[in-house]
Amino acid sequence: MRVVISGSSGLIGTALVPHLRSAGHEVVRLVRRTPQAPDERGWDPPSGRIDDGALEGADAVINLSGAGIGDKRWSGAYKQELRDSRTIPTDVLARAVAAHGIPTFISGSAVGFYGDTGQVAVDETGARGRGFLADLVRDWENATAPAAEAGARVVLIRTGLVLSHSGGLMGRIKPIFTFGLGGRLGSGEQYWPWISLDDEVGAITHALEHDTVVGPLNATGPAPVTNAEFTKVMAATVHRPAPWMVPGFAMRAVLGEFADEGVLVSQRVLPGVLEREGYTFQHQTVQAALAAVLE
Repeated sequence: MRVVISGSSGLIGTALVPHLRSAGHEVVRLVRRTPQAPDERGWDPPSGRIDDGALEGADAVINLSGAGIGDKRWSGAYKQELRDSRTIPTDVLARAVAAHGIPTFISGSAVGFYGDTGQVAVDETGARGRGFLADLVRDWENATAPAAEAGARVVLIRTGLVLSHSGGLMGRIKPIFTFGLGGRLGSGEQYWPWISLDDEVGAITHALEHDTVVGPLNATGPAPVTNAEFTKVMAATVHRPAPWMVPGFAMRAVLGEFADEGVLVSQRVLPGVLEREGYTFQHQTVQAALAAVLE
């Protein structure tokens, strides 16, 4: 297939592009700077501009645009940036998909949709939760409507915490654990919906190549664990103790609103669609995932 991708320079995109090419797909990357490579095409989401010919002959568009949820403290301005960096590019691409009659639109999303699920396990049939992230994800997903209304197959990749060799969550916590300073966060009872980068890429590829996948798809590992369990496995994997505990009030003092919605929140999210589809996870457990990314 000919696949057009936005956000190809991010954590997921840099792994997805070579994987798709190795599978025989042609990849065109949308970039916001002046195109410098044969596979690049320019676009400017705020103005709604996409270079002429960028979507010509495309079989699918994959949208991975969006500012990092935990990159900055959640000021009013940054919350607006988080929203605009998702809804505006998604709307532009959805309308372009509709205008060009492209059959498949795969758009990034997040497990933040479910809010705090506590100890209750949820799959894609779960209701939307409460909070800034739940509302943000709702608006982000709704921005795909023009593509769906035009008859495109729309898949919403609700991604959890991606475990990778570098960057993302591991980029933040690996040095802490390596120096023996790791520990549980808050009560440690909150569930973390992890997924390895390999399986994140695998999930997106599966959605691309299987027309049976439509609507929300939870990109999470099959066995979510609590933060305390994650901490124990992480410490054992790097062969360092992790005796510490960071109180919730301290997390809130440092991270503000993001502490409650991004770190202390419990999200026991299951990959119902992937499991029903028969997708084979490369990493079935957090132990296997952490062993792979920390080697």
